Amino acid sequence: MAIDRPGHEPASTFSRDRVVIRFAGDSGDGMQLTGDRFTSETATFGNDLSTLPNYPAEIRAPAGTLPGVSSFQLHFANYDILTPGDRPDVLVAMNPAALKANIADLPKGGVLIVNTDEFTKRNLTKVGYAANPLEDDSLEDFQVHEVAMATLTRGALEETGLSKKDAERAKNMFALGLLSWMYHRPHEGTERFLREKFAKKPDIAEANILAFRAGHAYGETTEAFAVTYEVAPAKLAPGTYRQITGNTAMAYGIVAAGQTTGLPVFLGSYPITPASDILHELSKHKAFGVTTFQAEDEIAGVGAALGASFGGALGVTTTSGPGVALKAETVGLAVALELPLLVIDVQRGGPSTGLPTKTEQADLLQAMFGRNGEAPLPIIAPQSPGDCFHAAIEAAAISVKYRTPVMILSDGALANGSEPWKVPDASTLEQVDPGFATEVNAPDGSGEFWPYLRDPETLARPWAIPGTPGLEHRIGGLEKADGRGSISYDPDNHDRMMRLRAAKIDGIPVPDIAVDDPSGEATLLVVGWGSTYGPIVAGARRVRGLGHNVATLHLRHLNPLPANLGDVLGRYSRVLVPEMNLGQLALLLRGRFLVDAQSYTKVSGLPFKAEELQDVILDHLDLGALADSVRLEASA
Repeated sequence: MAIDRPGHEPASTFSRDRVVIRFAGDSGDGMQLTGDRFTSETATFGNDLSTLPNYPAEIRAPAGTLPGVSSFQLHFANYDILTPGDRPDVLVAMNPAALKANIADLPKGGVLIVNTDEFTKRNLTKVGYAANPLEDDSLEDFQVHEVAMATLTRGALEETGLSKKDAERAKNMFALGLLSWMYHRPHEGTERFLREKFAKKPDIAEANILAFRAGHAYGETTEAFAVTYEVAPAKLAPGTYRQITGNTAMAYGIVAAGQTTGLPVFLGSYPITPASDILHELSKHKAFGVTTFQAEDEIAGVGAALGASFGGALGVTTTSGPGVALKAETVGLAVALELPLLVIDVQRGGPSTGLPTKTEQADLLQAMFGRNGEAPLPIIAPQSPGDCFHAAIEAAAISVKYRTPVMILSDGALANGSEPWKVPDASTLEQVDPGFATEVNAPDGSGEFWPYLRDPETLARPWAIPGTPGLEHRIGGLEKADGRGSISYDPDNHDRMMRLRAAKIDGIPVPDIAVDDPSGEATLLVVGWGSTYGPIVAGARRVRGLGHNVATLHLRHLNPLPANLGDVLGRYSRVLVPEMNLGQLALLLRGRFLVDAQSYTKVSGLPFKAEELQDVILDHLDLGALADSVRLEASA
């Protein structure tokens, strides 16, 4: 509650169903930490939430420049939400660069909180402002709050003895305190976090806590903020929840997969944005039989993982698009050897180095065909940060049962985004028996071990751990004779082995696809995969809210595809495929099912917005005029 003092009225409190907040500043301003702490307290409070961190591509771009802007967007609500929000209701801009890079996204009437200390002539000139936007009329459409955050932070820390530079570093905690007051967020967790983070530097910990409290007190005592807001907790299914990012969920899924298969886990990986956090997280879990190996390059990482699989472990390698290209030969070797291997591709903008910190879905065709020869493998794409956990477990089960590498296509939006995750009951996770070979199996009674004698149901070959008595066998990249496993150059044998490997993948049972078509009268079907799930479903909800019918389906299994997909596609006269690439899934659907799948594509490094897909859907329903009117109403 606000503090009463002469001439100051307590702030009025209004209830809101949902709020979108974006923190933006220089890459050294701590915006990711600020956003993460606000998110953690929001998760503790019980709201549903979704986040979108947006990092600079350069490790340390020049201070105060547009390439150096870092932002963190959080959407939280008292109901189930699917996206990190289209436009912020509140923008916190720590400097002119952050304002210029983000102001176009703030709708009319939105709240703009500006750190005035950074609006110097030098900083304004650096980003191309001819005049100070705080002093002209360019921001008149917004509720502008000018706060000298650096000055106020220095004042709050004056008695700590910290230098001016060190004191100003805590201004992000001042901003966090102010926003925490505005939205009635808990604060105990943040103070505990700061004491733990800076346990070896208690003076820095206390300085950050003082800055946080100063921001909170500023909101209470200043007359500039007359309103605070409350967003009630969401009604989530009963259970234990925690905030989780896609990379953390993927790491936990890998740990769980080791437990469900009874196999030691070996991760061979080379650090690469945005996949590195999976390596970092898995390195903490040695107690669960996880070994992590940070290799000198991508090829060494996947080679070590495949070697571990040969030795009877669950081999895993993590990477992003450029690394998938480097690993391709060894992944092809895993296809030929028919050994389990998890290849996790956290997709980012390309080609080449491209946009390392931005998201994209442009590796689908590489996952399908990016190896020499016919080298098919299963492909799974999680649809949300929390779903990365289940994708890892499912991929491991397929990999072990069918003796094949499996590729998981995550992306930067899932990897770094977060949401509330219901912690599953470990006893409900399906157990998978690796079924190691222990005896000779030659059907001719010779007493030999045939490494390519296949299971008639799965077409998987036996997996024999090296050193098992009597099961010595040849291994390598040259083609093997069907059954016996000796090197073979016979044309008919090669043809048979190629078709058997393909049939094994095609025969993997995946669930039939479910269509979301509430009315049953839709003529337009919107098809997505991976992280487009949230914006597609949110956009479709908006269209239905306007009184129109649209159906959606979302593909988790991209190879093999669900058996009923062709029949489902044939039921709709129009098929729309939004993708963060230039139409890769649409190309596959056209080629496989001969449907006139229409693409809507985006490769900006940013995820789709719900309002964007709402307009696209309306356009494909031949309701372009309505889309225009909705856009005009939204901008008014």
